[in-house]
Amino acid sequence: MELTPEQLVAEFQDAVMELYFARKRIALLEAENAELKARLDAAAPAGG
Repeated sequence: MELTPEQLVAEFQDAVMELYFARKRIALLEAENAELKARLDAAAPAGG
């Protein structure tokens, strides 16, 4: 499929936006994961 230069630019901009939102989601998930790990560690019996 041949794309015009304008279509290529639009596709690139869409990909950049998808990457931006994916990175934001990853950061939120990493923060949630760290919080859950901390809660698990706090709830674990000493000496595990």
